[in-house]
Amino acid sequence: MPETGRQLDTAGIVNGAHVLAVRVYYEDTDAAGVVYHASFLRFAERARTEMLRDLGATDIAPMANDGLGFVVRHCSADFLKPGRLNDLLEVHSRVLEVGGASITAAQTVKRDEADLVRMQFRLVCTTPAGRAARLPSGLRALLRDAGAQTTRD
Repeated sequence: MPETGRQLDTAGIVNGAHVLAVRVYYEDTDAAGVVYHASFLRFAERARTEMLRDLGATDIAPMANDGLGFVVRHCSADFLKPGRLNDLLEVHSRVLEVGGASITAAQTVKRDEADLVRMQFRLVCTTPAGRAARLPSGLRALLRDAGAQTTRD
């Protein structure tokens, strides 16, 4: 029977990873009530955004004002177990590396203690023309302070 009693909340940083609770809705599933693979990508995007917000990333709005944004350069995903309608899942997000213009993040979607999907993303900061741009120094420092390894791009 699907999980129904627990409440949604953001646990913040737990054991070095940001944790976001996500409830599986009908719109997230296929005809069999199983989480559609693209829904896991949406859960991951939401979790990365909340992680930056919870870390205090105030450089995101000025980035948009300057026309800068993030694009996914690379994504890998291992789908290990299915999620189902009404499940309460957790997305665990950790920034692994921060380069001059990129961020590498690992994310795991869990139900209870079981890993459902393990993903890794490389995000690149870009200009409106689609060219790579340096990450704002405040954002780089914030991610480094949160435990990410800093590299050069």
